[in-house]
Amino acid sequence: MSDSTPSFESVLAAVRAAGDAASLRALEREQLGKEGPIAALLASIPTLPPESRKEAGQRANRMKSELAAAVAERLQQLEEAQLAAERSGAGFDATLPAARVERGSLHPLTQVTRELEDLFTSMGYTVLDGPEVELDWYNFEALNIPRDHPARDMQDTFRCDPAGNVVLRPHTSPVQVRAMERMRPPFRAIAPGKVFRQESTDASHEHTFHQMEGLVVGKDISVGHLIGAMKTLLRGVFGREIEIRLRPGYFPFVEPGFELDARCPFCKSGCRVCKQSTWIELLPCGMVHPNVLRAGNIDPAEWSGFAFGLGLSRLVMLRHGIDDVRHLLSGDVRFLEQFR
Repeated sequence: MSDSTPSFESVLAAVRAAGDAASLRALEREQLGKEGPIAALLASIPTLPPESRKEAGQRANRMKSELAAAVAERLQQLEEAQLAAERSGAGFDATLPAARVERGSLHPLTQVTRELEDLFTSMGYTVLDGPEVELDWYNFEALNIPRDHPARDMQDTFRCDPAGNVVLRPHTSPVQVRAMERMRPPFRAIAPGKVFRQESTDASHEHTFHQMEGLVVGKDISVGHLIGAMKTLLRGVFGREIEIRLRPGYFPFVEPGFELDARCPFCKSGCRVCKQSTWIELLPCGMVHPNVLRAGNIDPAEWSGFAFGLGLSRLVMLRHGIDDVRHLLSGDVRFLEQFR
């Protein structure tokens, strides 16, 4: 078949006369497919005399291009004709509005995380990230929790290898150790992220949830600096001053360690959220243990610091009055639509 023979012209005519898209596609497969005449012509080129191959190749490629262009042109004509027929049919009203486009929104966890990131960056903090599959050294050893330490029983950790050297991080504290390795003091940093614990799920427990760790290292850092930072945090979250208190708490990576409670922002005399106590247990915090500073190659005789861990999932539940933590990662659109 050549571009001057009636056979090729008849193929072009058949393409231009195709009555619907299905027959047009069938004709395209027949002529331009792997078993079609143009493919056979291209395959025969190596058998031709060397002086004829260039001309034959150019002719075959020209035919292929013309046929593909004719198919595309006819397909556009058919689509335009179908649209015109629909518009001229009964019941069509061009003035009717189009179907409403469904609008998405940020997940409430994402909303709160971004708000806190904006708050802390305005205070000079750097936002850090780290691996969710972590080495035991960063997850425990460098945080003053050796293998025989009873504090390991406080967190039911998912382990990824028989030796227990690789784990799914149960907190974002490993990012603090990595920060101390890379950043020279003084510095301030937060590390929001997803964490994992081997929990039996219920309304207040989930195997996957979100936390935000904070770390400040500098000269003569004291508990007063910690309290000031936490008050600023709560003021940014709840939009007003919140009374706080510190209770002694044990955490291997801080000394002294505290449990920070906030006066319940939803009641004055006790409610379901605060379990009738008027106080909400909000976050653990304390002064960074000297052993942790040493693990990060920082001299505790010269530098000090404070650290805190904020449960982002709990904070979202408090803000919006959510009574079941499992809603947050359920993927239920009906739940998420409430936060548009």
